[in-house]
Amino acid sequence: MKNIKIVAFDCDGVMFDTKESNTAYYNQILDHFGRPAMTAEQFAYCHSHTADQAIAKLFDDEESCRAAQSYRKSMSYLPYLKYMKMEPYLKPLIETLRPRYKTAVATNRSDTMDRVISEHGLEGYFDLVVCASDVDHPKPHPDQLIKIIEHFGIVPGDSLYVGDSELDEIAAKAAGVPFVAYKNRSLSADFHIQSLKQIAEILGI
Repeated sequence: MKNIKIVAFDCDGVMFDTKESNTAYYNQILDHFGRPAMTAEQFAYCHSHTADQAIAKLFDDEESCRAAQSYRKSMSYLPYLKYMKMEPYLKPLIETLRPRYKTAVATNRSDTMDRVISEHGLEGYFDLVVCASDVDHPKPHPDQLIKIIEHFGIVPGDSLYVGDSELDEIAAKAAGVPFVAYKNRSLSADFHIQSLKQIAEILGI
């Protein structure tokens, strides 16, 4: 771990507990079209995939999917931000990491991440934020992590990626980036943690 220069984070499920916010968000869309609330299986999918993929999962025919996408894009995400719960050690960890380490985000969020960062006082905490809309292929493809690696001019082994889903695991392995699994022992990872403060322990700082 002595060569680590970048620590990158997934957003949903790592930086924030977004179960309540994402449930409210997608259930609002379903309710608007007279559909039942998400099942546990549907939530698990929507939690880690892009909004476009989530809508396609929830509305499985072309006409209803198109209508749901249009409605989603007309919605403000602001009412759902209050349901997001920041990981308590996120800010203290980043303040400990910097300036020795660069920090980044690789998330399958697309058009809501700027608001998430601004509303939770995270401006200036990350040197680079890569969303699904910033790459050709979102996770589980490695494009976001490769973009981070190339941006900072490092080799994959000089970074850490902290994620909580199978998509994060697959992306990290494909990019050759050491993977830290957050609160998910079912994932294959270089490290398993229950709190972000353990990142400092991994790095020996």
